[in-house]
Amino acid sequence: MGNVNQTRTSGFVLLGLFTKTGNRGILFSFFFSIYVLILLGNLMIILLIRTDSRLFHTPMYFFLSHLSLADLGFASTTVPKALENLLSPTKAITYWGCLTQMYFFVAFGITDSFLLASMAYDRYVAICRPLRYSVLMSNKCCLMLVMSSWLLAHLHSLVHVLLMALLSFCASREIPHFFCDVQPLLCLSCSSTLPNELLAFTEGSLIIMGPFLFIVVSYILILVAILKMPSATGKRKAFSTCGSHLGAVSLFYGTVIAVYLRPSSSYCIMKNRVVAILYTMVTPMLNPFIYSLRNEDVMGAMKRILTVNFVVPANNKNQSGS
Repeated sequence: MGNVNQTRTSGFVLLGLFTKTGNRGILFSFFFSIYVLILLGNLMIILLIRTDSRLFHTPMYFFLSHLSLADLGFASTTVPKALENLLSPTKAITYWGCLTQMYFFVAFGITDSFLLASMAYDRYVAICRPLRYSVLMSNKCCLMLVMSSWLLAHLHSLVHVLLMALLSFCASREIPHFFCDVQPLLCLSCSSTLPNELLAFTEGSLIIMGPFLFIVVSYILILVAILKMPSATGKRKAFSTCGSHLGAVSLFYGTVIAVYLRPSSSYCIMKNRVVAILYTMVTPMLNPFIYSLRNEDVMGAMKRILTVNFVVPANNKNQSGS
């Protein structure tokens, strides 16, 4: 019991991204650059959608603004601490700080999952039920989907953290990761982790695989509907509206399923650390580019904002000067 109390008092040690001490400055610069891109890209998407009424009242972009917000939280929960530990000799995190980080990490990650499923439903209704789109994807319906995504994700995370708080950590304080993830903490516990394992494979699998299977079924129905279209132009347009979302889904679920849907006995430290970099840093960084570079609506909104804020004032200034 004393060891447990000592762990709660002294906290844990995050071993970080890599255990070797060399090239920390280069690694810090590299991951700091990624984090800056995450902040700029996702903030840009949020500001574009919130300031352009046409985008904000379009369900797909309404969901995208919340996805960008979740990605910001997702990355900001883990990356700043990882950057701090690259420069810090101690790499310490308090016990409650560790559980808090785990809570928000799980909550934002599950919110991402639900929002991606909501976006798939939007694409399904738009392509397969176009005549009922305005009814099925009303403002009220979109708001309910978003609120449910955030609420269910936080409830799921709360259950994880409460069960984790019941465990005893009396073996080692060193977490072989750059943030407080579920599996590394379970490996450090010297008490039974059966309830946590059952939660991960039952309710946890349902939370992760449920939205994923919903997305898969939605896109099967979308594909069938597209193939039935007589017009080649209509087919290309339908495929183009789904391409960005499919890219984001592949990035997110490909890495998450590889890490979390398996028992802790098969946990590989180095492999999962590398995969964790992909879904905590690379995916939130790439999502804004995936949704904006080939998206005419987003690029059009960006041009309108630049025109209103820079081109028009410059022209007025030139005219007043002449």
